[in-house]
Amino acid sequence: MRRMIPSLQALLCFEAAAKHKSYTDAAQSLSMTQSAVSRQIQQLEQRLQLSLFHRTRHGVSLTEAGENYLKGIQQHLLGIEQCTMDLISHRGLGGTLKLGVVPTFATRWLLPRLYRFNQIYPEITVHLETSTKPFLFSEHLFDGAIYAGTSSQLENWPGANFHWLMSEEVRPVCSPRLIEKYFPEVNTQDCHNIQLSPAQIAQLPLLQQTTRPYIWKEWFDAAAYDYPYAMEGQRHELFSMLAVAATHHMGVALIPQMLLEKELQQQELVIASPIPLQGARCYYFVHSEQQNNTLVQKFIAWLQQEIAQTQPHKQHSTTSSQSKFE
Repeated sequence: MRRMIPSLQALLCFEAAAKHKSYTDAAQSLSMTQSAVSRQIQQLEQRLQLSLFHRTRHGVSLTEAGENYLKGIQQHLLGIEQCTMDLISHRGLGGTLKLGVVPTFATRWLLPRLYRFNQIYPEITVHLETSTKPFLFSEHLFDGAIYAGTSSQLENWPGANFHWLMSEEVRPVCSPRLIEKYFPEVNTQDCHNIQLSPAQIAQLPLLQQTTRPYIWKEWFDAAAYDYPYAMEGQRHELFSMLAVAATHHMGVALIPQMLLEKELQQQELVIASPIPLQGARCYYFVHSEQQNNTLVQKFIAWLQQEIAQTQPHKQHSTTSSQSKFE
């Protein structure tokens, strides 16, 4: 059965003309004649039975149908180009994984360990892009994603398989200097044994996370301490931004300990209270239910091994689950 796929040359001419708003400029960018570009687009319009461009005094502009078509094909043209470049660069061996990753996890946990994956699988190249929200795999070029969220959020992620990686446990952290300023009697030299009470934490400036406005209220509730101002304080979007603010003595923040290895080791930050907040959020590896290739499976296995080494006491079932729209 013949597929309804126009010629690649016609699609490239269409994309170039849409970008330059001119058949002449599109022709120059493609090293073609203006008439050849015009002929390719005309044949494309005849096949689609739709007009893709309006002619203007200064060139061409997209019709509504043209805008929608451009939006739909651009990612696929880019995907063909990237697949071709990956195949050439790997000479047919190994391959490339393109992953969407939540930003702070990428920079503070994954990237410092990724060299070990490269040592085991030098034939696999990993590309990382930040992504904080679920997306449709059919509309994005990701092979998979590392996502932090709740199980109910994953259940609403269509067409996805997901693998549990680790739970999220946040703790109050701040700089030693901030504690010395507010509580000079506390010995900050013993950085592993600082135990501020919830009442003392309440006296410090609170650093809030924009996307989780109730996180401090949840912590005080878990600590059985009624604090009416738990939602006050300056707000930042990412854990990494909160960590920088806390390092510069601006307040106390709730951040997963695993994302603060460097700051805690160098004592730029200390855990101010032993009381954790066991959140409902967990980290998952998510990939399309249609895609279960060996590269993805190798990366998942490596991730789970790395996590088991850093959190040997927090094992969890790693069976994959599947979510669909009903």
